Amino acid sequence: MGCAAGDALGLPYEGLSRRRALRLLGEPTRYRFLFHRGMISDDTEHTCLVAQSLCRYPNDLAGFTRSLRWGLRWWFASLPPGIGKATAQACIKLWFGFRRTGVYSAGNGPAMRAGILGASIDSLDQLKAWITASTQITHTDPKALEGALAIGLAAWCAKRKYHTPEEFFPRLRSFLGSCTPDCEKWLSLLETVCQQGTSFEEFLGQIRCQKGISGYMFHTVPAVLFLWLKSPHDWQGVVQTLIRAGGDTDSTAAIAGSVIGSGVGPEGIPELYRNQLQDWPRSVRWMMRLAEALKKSRCSGLAESPPFYFSALLPIRNLFFLLVVMAHLIRRLFPPY
Repeated sequence: MGCAAGDALGLPYEGLSRRRALRLLGEPTRYRFLFHRGMISDDTEHTCLVAQSLCRYPNDLAGFTRSLRWGLRWWFASLPPGIGKATAQACIKLWFGFRRTGVYSAGNGPAMRAGILGASIDSLDQLKAWITASTQITHTDPKALEGALAIGLAAWCAKRKYHTPEEFFPRLRSFLGSCTPDCEKWLSLLETVCQQGTSFEEFLGQIRCQKGISGYMFHTVPAVLFLWLKSPHDWQGVVQTLIRAGGDTDSTAAIAGSVIGSGVGPEGIPELYRNQLQDWPRSVRWMMRLAEALKKSRCSGLAESPPFYFSALLPIRNLFFLLVVMAHLIRRLFPPY
């Protein structure tokens, strides 16, 4: 729910500069995608695919990976708008039967699939293996895996109330093991600024994201972790701050929403965002039923059937979604600038 609400809230702001976003849409205090209603994008859809696969194979990594690969195949076949380049290439490889389908990319796709794993899996060894399997289906750049592992561990820690820098960073360094030089650089920077009380604006300048947080893993993940560690219980404040920062707003808000949602639960997400999120067939009601199935599976260790939905009608839903996106793009051609 935290992922879905953040995704829907940030979606209409994606790609706009800070100044233009405020002039055109106003503050991100309510949904502005479709007549004050929200719809989800690939960030939430991938989270649901992971949850469905985890329901079916709670302790079978090979089965989980196989299920997720098939889920991504059929998701791609439903013609989702706005799919990332690396994910699209990987899905094409999946349909052609390649065993190794990942693309050398450090996009933030794996991070948006990691939060639900961190919230669901208790064993850190199992969590690392499941995140690695999820990541390598679409991305092979080590930076993509490191970012996904950081988000997965953040959700794991949020659930257990380990949300101070002193509690989080030693666990993160142990969880990551040896890091790439780029990872070590942002990790050291993030650890330092969290202890110094640096403002978010100053931190964005240090990671060169003054004009918006891009879809690059080492821009998205440090920004999300910085705000989560500053305000671990403030779902609304963190999500809105990330949207105001501009850039890949739906993904940054979805990833942060999933991490903080792991700690605060549905009651920590304002009722407005739960009630006015209206999508189909992955409705709020369906997602809550999926969460219940996942909970039962994790508690029992046995497979559970995910709730059914009419997947054959997803291309129609996606066509409607695309038309709404096109309307937003056309609106951006006109004032105010």
